[in-house]
Amino acid sequence: MKTYIHPTAEVSAEAIIGEGTKIWHQAQVRERARIGQACIIGKGAYVDFEVVMGDHCKLQNGVYVYHGATLENGVFLGPGVMLLNDKYPRAIKPDGTLKGDADWQVSPTHIGYGAGIGGGAVILPGVAIGKWAIIGSGAVVTRNVPDYGLAYGNPARLFGLVCPCGEKLPQDGVCARCGYVIEK
Repeated sequence: MKTYIHPTAEVSAEAIIGEGTKIWHQAQVRERARIGQACIIGKGAYVDFEVVMGDHCKLQNGVYVYHGATLENGVFLGPGVMLLNDKYPRAIKPDGTLKGDADWQVSPTHIGYGAGIGGGAVILPGVAIGKWAIIGSGAVVTRNVPDYGLAYGNPARLFGLVCPCGEKLPQDGVCARCGYVIEK
């Protein structure tokens, strides 16, 4: 598997890019970011410094993943998704001077194995999304979502559980489509 970086992409020489990963038009991958194998980073995506992505992740066009984010294997981020990291965003300090790196604290964001986040969703700082969870398009996620959780809305609320195949699970936790039995 050959790695591909489009000529218009900006990839730091300090980034680690896994074999078979494709980085498309005008994407930016910052220093010390670690991108796994066979990932796809779409047009105009931004991967901040020290972000960690597992294998087989897919970031659609215009995704923004900021410092402090960790994506486990198989994560899907739809077009325009934002993973944020600053709980108290300000350009200046109370005295009116510009804030610097020492004037804020990163709030890590964690996206679990196989999770899918629909286009335009915003994941607030410090939030964890569980494995195989699905976040609906346009959601604003203000709190943690459990493994297999189905959350959507603004603010996002939990509306049930989903199977790894994507089907909403009934109360007994057995998928009608594929027969998967949810871990309890």
